[in-house]
Amino acid sequence: MQNKVRSVRVPPEIETIDLASLIKECARHLRDLESASLLNSQGNPEAAEALVRARQTDLGRRIGKLVFEAGKRGREKK
Repeated sequence: MQNKVRSVRVPPEIETIDLASLIKECARHLRDLESASLLNSQGNPEAAEALVRARQTDLGRRIGKLVFEAGKRGREKK
């Protein structure tokens, strides 16, 4: 049986995160995954794996930057 989440506590530092940019980065990542899938189906699994690895690192860095900037704005508010 699943537990229902009634509330989620968001740290005040990241209340100002730019959700539109976050969703845009995730959409880009999904397009890259589709490209990797296409490369894999065309018989080039090495290129597909390299693309996925490079884009995962890039996605992590970009989302980390969004969270960092939101934290910085949250600290400036105080």
